[in-house]
Amino acid sequence: MHKHHRALGLATAPTGTRRGADIAKLRPAQPVTLLRPRAARRAARFFVEKFPGRSLYAVKANPSPDLLRLLWDEGITHYDVASIGEVRLVARTLPQAVICFMHPVKSEEAIAEAYFDHKVRAFSLDSLDELDKIMRATASDGVAATDLYLLVRLQVSSEHARLSLSAKFGAEPNDVKPLLFAARQAADALGICFHVGSQAMTPAAFSDAMARVRDAIVEAAVTVDVVDVGGGFPSTYPGMEPPPLEAYFDVIHAGFEALPISYSAELWCEPGRALCAEYASLVVRVEKRRGSELYINDGAYGALFDAAHIGWRYPVRLLREAQSNVRPMEFSFYGPTCDDLDQMAGPFELPGDVGPGDYIEIGMLGAYGCAMRTGFNGFGVDGVEIVGDEPMATLYGAAAERKRSRAVRL
Repeated sequence: MHKHHRALGLATAPTGTRRGADIAKLRPAQPVTLLRPRAARRAARFFVEKFPGRSLYAVKANPSPDLLRLLWDEGITHYDVASIGEVRLVARTLPQAVICFMHPVKSEEAIAEAYFDHKVRAFSLDSLDELDKIMRATASDGVAATDLYLLVRLQVSSEHARLSLSAKFGAEPNDVKPLLFAARQAADALGICFHVGSQAMTPAAFSDAMARVRDAIVEAAVTVDVVDVGGGFPSTYPGMEPPPLEAYFDVIHAGFEALPISYSAELWCEPGRALCAEYASLVVRVEKRRGSELYINDGAYGALFDAAHIGWRYPVRLLREAQSNVRPMEFSFYGPTCDDLDQMAGPFELPGDVGPGDYIEIGMLGAYGCAMRTGFNGFGVDGVEIVGDEPMATLYGAAAERKRSRAVRL
């Protein structure tokens, strides 16, 4: 690793002792990913200690093996996967982990490999066709499996979330009763799951969904062993400052306690963004300025996919040795590729004198930013550094503690 860092002009000081500003002083020619293991450890401990049930890490948010091991060390033992590739990754990285295959539409081959080769027992579904597929794929010599955790995914509203996840998956209301009844007959443990959408900005998203779960259980008159509230737990971004996560946990716990479920039923959640957003940021260099447009060396085909395609605003800061006293202004970014789509409208607020040769840190890219990168046009991120300073926006650090000290009324 040190040889690779020297080739990039990066230092080899002990890991975790530097800050983003120290990396910029080395003037790297390529973008550099900054990793903050301490932030991810803190987030994992927060969920393990405070969520009133079991937390499954949603691997899609950031599939880094180093991150998976870090979360495991802090008590995250269950992992939500969406593909056979993710099943293999977790099984290879954490052989003792419990893997839950939570994509509602899977190939029969993927189900069989997950069940027989990787000991996956938990599967989600949202149709009778998928239930039939799971039963065929897990049968041995025509004998049905008797050790399955089957979680029926309900369709719930994403109206409180910044990114909807309600259109593609989820059993329609008229299909829920027969699906729950059929899954109950086939399952060792029956569950109900849902997803309120990504970056849910109010705990009401979960109270509404829990009401939907209650109606489904009452109508189907089945015994439910697991309630999985999915993900959607928000992080802090410019223009998006959610209530403290404890407020979400309180609403979920109250809704769970009110359900007519088995006395031994389990409560699950699937945080992705909330566990890993603060884990990574990106240092980029400004190559050109045109008015309020900055041309930087990473973009829509790199870590900034969400900024380009769904208008996500990330926290940014200028990394310059002498602090600028120039009034801030709003900028948009162009990435390094030859594609006009490689544009991040923002706006991103930076000092008005930012220009070519300056370095900018773009924060909160540990979720989806790292996972969505491509090598389009030959551009990419080569440098990786572990730093010890705090993320620009946090739900878990000093700023979050100040926010939690204020009462939150729902």
